[in-house]
Amino acid sequence: MITRIVKLHIDENKVADFIAIYESSKSFIQNSSGNISVKLVKDIHQENILFTISEWNCEEDLNNYRNTEFFAKVWSQVKTLLISKTDAWSLEEIINH
Repeated sequence: MITRIVKLHIDENKVADFIAIYESSKSFIQNSSGNISVKLVKDIHQENILFTISEWNCEEDLNNYRNTEFFAKVWSQVKTLLISKTDAWSLEEIINH
């Protein structure tokens, strides 16, 4: 299993727009092959710093999702809301609790 974390620095006036895009996309992501979960969280001090956290069976499943037309369409919308480049990490657990 891998965890994908994406940090997004959204224009302060467009946070609601991003949340709307996320809400309309969430079910597609959740129903994508290999997706275990997806959630949206925000920084506790800066409300326009958001993170998506998704879990996937494997990196191949994540990459298959990222290569869909749906992802390309959504990503093109999200890019217009950003004020800086995103940061993204794909992580594996070392010790499972």
